[in-house]
Amino acid sequence: MSYYNRETADKMRHFLEQDMPRYMDILYDMVGINSYTLNPSGINHLADYTADIFQSLGFDDQRVPSTDCSYGNHLVLGRNGQKPITIGCVSHLDTVFSPEEEERNNFHWRIEGDRIYGPGMEDIKGGTVVMLMTLEALRHAAPELFAAVSWTLLLDASEETDSVDFGELCKQRLGVSALGCLIFEAGIIRGADYYVVTSRKGRAEIRIATEGKGAHSGVSHKKGASAILQMADIIRKIESITDYTQDLTVNIGRISGGSQINRVPHFAEAHAEMRAFSPSIFEDALSKILALDGYSSVASAAGGFSCRTSVELVRRVPAWPDNPGSRRLHSFWESAGELLGLSVHLEKRGGLSDGNYFWEYMPTIDGLGPSGGNPHCSEHADDGSKEQEFALRSSFVPKSVLNAMAIIKMIESASPAQEEG
Repeated sequence: MSYYNRETADKMRHFLEQDMPRYMDILYDMVGINSYTLNPSGINHLADYTADIFQSLGFDDQRVPSTDCSYGNHLVLGRNGQKPITIGCVSHLDTVFSPEEEERNNFHWRIEGDRIYGPGMEDIKGGTVVMLMTLEALRHAAPELFAAVSWTLLLDASEETDSVDFGELCKQRLGVSALGCLIFEAGIIRGADYYVVTSRKGRAEIRIATEGKGAHSGVSHKKGASAILQMADIIRKIESITDYTQDLTVNIGRISGGSQINRVPHFAEAHAEMRAFSPSIFEDALSKILALDGYSSVASAAGGFSCRTSVELVRRVPAWPDNPGSRRLHSFWESAGELLGLSVHLEKRGGLSDGNYFWEYMPTIDGLGPSGGNPHCSEHADDGSKEQEFALRSSFVPKSVLNAMAIIKMIESASPAQEEG
């Protein structure tokens, strides 16, 4: 028996629309729990609440401590299926908003028309609710398929700052035999055009320091060597690596240096990031940046001292390029879109997600959450120049139905060999 038909989709849509008040109540509760990355008690509170919600679907829960004790616990929800078919779903618990920022900007649940504002509304509590809606729609309209699958849901405690240990956790719990890993970050909807994410840029974070020679700026200027001048030169070199034709960007995001304006500055520091989709372009650009370690072009006019530069790789997140596994998953969403009268497009996204850490290990697709806007923004201005993060209420049901139908297509298209693991 095949569930891949309009009748199943209509049954899902009717079910979800009737239950929308309950889903919005759940989202309201989630948004009301501050889960700033550095608020582990809030993270763990949200994990408890989320585990209770998914318990009604038959999921057991487990907490996995982050490797960094300043973060909360990762949440793993599992449900064993009747056949050896595994599908993973990923969201995260944390947001970028501290309790103080939420209070300062009066950033709380607020509804204006189709927009629902609130901390993490788009990134990513709305996505967790769409995950719930997708699974409940499957259980309601395709119960045998839902029961056949072994589901593993993984929610990261520290996605906004560091996902290295969570990426390893996903690999361990899902394994290479998983049909796919589905990530519920927000996804763009424009009319009948829906976008899912199949690749993301990798990111390197770099620290640059320059050492100069201090001197009195009026009495002995020529004896000094300006660390800021040296920094300005190396910034120019690093920023010039940007190449839009290769989707390669380098950005100096923060800089500091010197002490007094009557002193030739003896020290300066900058922090930069580099992003690219292609692993080879990523590695080549990173090599060019790191090769500037030891660079010197500024010396004291009186001679005897040359500035010194150090370039240090602080953190790297691997690129998630275009790849056959993600494209194959997109084909299921594309097919489901055609069934529903929608066009589902590929999106390459510059921002990071947990998928950067495991796309090569298992087929991965992203952007399965609701449509919204202004992620990471808590500010509001009456003139409209600033607006807070929001999700569109009207996007929850259609996105969940699309996801559920694509998952049905994915399961029913699995070969016997895949089903046997």
